[in-house]
Amino acid sequence: MRYFVVVSYRGTPFCGWQKQTISKLPSVEVTIEKVISRILNTETKIYASGRTDAGVHALGQTFHFDSPKELNKYRFLHSLNELLPLDIRVLSLKPVEDDFHARFSAKGKTYIYKIRNAQLSSPFDSDLEFTLGQNLDIEKMVEASKLFEGEHNFQNFTSKDVDDNNFVRNISKIEITKKNEHVVISMTGNGFMRYMVRMIVGTLIQVGLGKMTSEDIKKILEDPVRKPSSYKAPAYGLYLKEVLY
Repeated sequence: MRYFVVVSYRGTPFCGWQKQTISKLPSVEVTIEKVISRILNTETKIYASGRTDAGVHALGQTFHFDSPKELNKYRFLHSLNELLPLDIRVLSLKPVEDDFHARFSAKGKTYIYKIRNAQLSSPFDSDLEFTLGQNLDIEKMVEASKLFEGEHNFQNFTSKDVDDNNFVRNISKIEITKKNEHVVISMTGNGFMRYMVRMIVGTLIQVGLGKMTSEDIKKILEDPVRKPSSYKAPAYGLYLKEVLY
């Protein structure tokens, strides 16, 4: 039987979702696979909606796996969370059709990026948000963010060298909110390439600092020559919030 799982994790202690041969840190993927394999008493592979980089967190990452037997949902969830490290929590599990695929059945994703707009970082959240000790012009950031919405060629906002879809993606919505010293950038789209969210956020921060304008962004988006942005926000402020199906 095939099962669909929603999981959250704190990315700090891991090398990312996927195993990295050159890293001494464990991956989220392998950590979960080992526990599921132990419970089922058979080697089990999991298939995620996509990978997250080292230091990136997840509120709602998804994956599927196949079990040789029907599972007691509540008992299995309890066993998973008992055996997994506290930095990983499995939120839900349900049976799905055999042709369901966590990656290829997904319709889109929502990411959020957390900024602490203050002089001092929090000792409790220093690896969970990006502290920026300079004032941001949120109105200008909101105005500039609208240029990224819709279907565009994002070749200058990814580290990928080649792309099957010619770097074209559709961002349906970007929201920027500020409450006290906390700024949250939310981004929903049909797909995101490597570093794409972090490059867009990094560029919007430059707008907020008065170092770039909306016109600059428009020129970068429309430039037919690939020149990837040099602005990339740190990984630890980024969260995969939700995978849309």
